[in-house]
Amino acid sequence: MLAKRIIPCLDIKDGQTVKGTNFVNLRQAGDPVELARAYSEQGADELVFLDITASFEGRKTFAELVKRIAANISIPFTVGGGIHELSDVDRLLHAGADKISVNSAAIKRPELIDEIAAHFGSQVCVVAIDARCTDGHWQCYLNGGRVPVDKELFSWAHEAQERGAGEILFTSMNHDGVKTGFANEALAILAQSLHIPVIASGGAGAKSHFLDVFTQGKADAALAASVFHFGEIKIPELKSYLCARGVPMRLG
Repeated sequence: MLAKRIIPCLDIKDGQTVKGTNFVNLRQAGDPVELARAYSEQGADELVFLDITASFEGRKTFAELVKRIAANISIPFTVGGGIHELSDVDRLLHAGADKISVNSAAIKRPELIDEIAAHFGSQVCVVAIDARCTDGHWQCYLNGGRVPVDKELFSWAHEAQERGAGEILFTSMNHDGVKTGFANEALAILAQSLHIPVIASGGAGAKSHFLDVFTQGKADAALAASVFHFGEIKIPELKSYLCARGVPMRLG
């Protein structure tokens, strides 16, 4: 069985790491380069960097900051935010990203997924989906959770896969920053209906939540931010805890 992955996420606004609840009420969480280096040293499997206001503010992701982070880590590195065309992907890969994450731009122009997969390979293309559940219906949002769109989580994830996405990064807006556990029911449906890896995001608050997302949610990877940024959960301890409970993990 493939090892499950633990992925810290750096949400970046104005060059600083921030964290909010349900996509609002952002607070400072530290220097991104220092956090990235620490996570790499602590045994995180990958790192995700999301420039959370790039699409909303209509600008490009900070390539210089990406370069500085990449120089300080030795783990796979995914970068997202403000990516609209192949030249953006090229620029970020040259800055040191291993994968790029597209969300708003892919919803507006789904062909972007096909183009990235064709030019750079599916392994480079992570499609991030921010969705909120209302009365059992999962509606997708763009621009960092600001704008609802006429796309449904499961059908959009399937379309993204068919267009060449290598992974789906699903964030439940209902669960984001609340720390009561991941959206395991929706994640299990995604995992069972797709043949590409699913990264779970939104809801981590305790070690048991990671156990649940791998066993009940069937996720391939679990992404979290504040529990790592503020030292509530330490990655080596989390991996030992999961290993002891039968979840395959890369240790050391």
